[in-house]
Amino acid sequence: MKILIQNGRVIDPASGFDQTCSIALAAGRIVGINRVPPDFAPNRVIDAAGCYVLPGLVDLAARLREPGYEHEGMLESEMAAAVAGGVTSLVCPPDTDPVLDEPGLVEMLKFRAEKLHQSRLFPLGALTRNLAGEVLTEMAELTESGCVGFSQAEVPLASTQVTQRALQYAATFGYTVWLRPQELHLGKGVAASGPLATRLGLSGVPVAAETIALHTIFELQRSTGAHVHLCRISSAAGVELIRRAKADGLKVTADVSINSLHLTDVDIGFFDSRARLSPPLRQQRDRDALSAALADGTIDVLVSDHTPVDEDAKTLPFAEAEPGATGLELLLSLAFKWSQDSGIPLRRALSAVTADPARVLGSALGTLQASVGQIVEGGVGDLCIFDPAAAWTVHGDALRSQGKHTPFLGYELPGRVRTTLVGGQVAFDRGG
Repeated sequence: MKILIQNGRVIDPASGFDQTCSIALAAGRIVGINRVPPDFAPNRVIDAAGCYVLPGLVDLAARLREPGYEHEGMLESEMAAAVAGGVTSLVCPPDTDPVLDEPGLVEMLKFRAEKLHQSRLFPLGALTRNLAGEVLTEMAELTESGCVGFSQAEVPLASTQVTQRALQYAATFGYTVWLRPQELHLGKGVAASGPLATRLGLSGVPVAAETIALHTIFELQRSTGAHVHLCRISSAAGVELIRRAKADGLKVTADVSINSLHLTDVDIGFFDSRARLSPPLRQQRDRDALSAALADGTIDVLVSDHTPVDEDAKTLPFAEAEPGATGLELLLSLAFKWSQDSGIPLRRALSAVTADPARVLGSALGTLQASVGQIVEGGVGDLCIFDPAAAWTVHGDALRSQGKHTPFLGYELPGRVRTTLVGGQVAFDRGG
């Protein structure tokens, strides 16, 4: 199909291109930007007047809940949520059931995702077998099957020796290790340590749970030279350590979730389990530091941390409720809101959900490296048409994800995705 998008403000953060013009797509690729090939006869014309035409979003943290947790989310529902949020490429962690520690499991997941013709799926392989933290997986075989990196998901490594061996192995072959910095024993609470957790009688997770883990990771990086991507940083102290590590030349990138960027522990309110998250929401000073770090590039990427949770697991006392929140459909609107509220340039906010996550994935994208997260002639036609004037209120029933719980329920958000194209085909169209 040949598609012509007209009258939209085309913004490509990767190149700095920002101009109202047309984009022509054919055979799944962009064949013209600000020009229409002379023999181009479109099958469909999309009028994007008043809208931004953006690269498809790249989300580095989205649980699809399949296989093993189909009661909380299925591939079909969560991929539908992704394209409804403008996300055309997403990374899923390996904590499924069974765990993604065998090539056959990865290949099956990718095959099923490709059959849906929606977002592109880039799985992370398990760093250790069954995420048990004892025996390393066959990283080379998992990479051949389609894994873009290796992770323990939410399971901290207890053994520093295993962590060192994993980083040594990954460094040898140029793989990236994705770690959420959390010390095993200090990280077992349900809320951020502080006056609010004390007042509510909730077990706390101190900032030291993050900083101790970061110190360990950085020391091991110095000796191994491995590339580490740090997942969902939550504290001001953590930000400062990352800033120093980058200044020292360590190969480190980092992300922050939409929840930690916009909310604080006060949003727990009166034991609201929708705000039961991992990592836990911290104090205002932490949120301000995270915002500043994302703005100046110390933190590279903004992620949805999409974790659908079913009704039974959320409607429990706060400490017993399962952590997690749906986020795929909120990612772009919340990035836009962050830009508006903080006075951050729009290009930076958009880069944090397009070009920068693609840069983190780098060569793991293979032939897609030259076009995912950007708008370039000859590149794949992954685009998002976003209406910045379409304010909307978050209601669970209107979300396409099987998970209906998010701390942003009832919030009015600015701007909404109107149309998403993946590989030059319309994967989602809100209409109107």
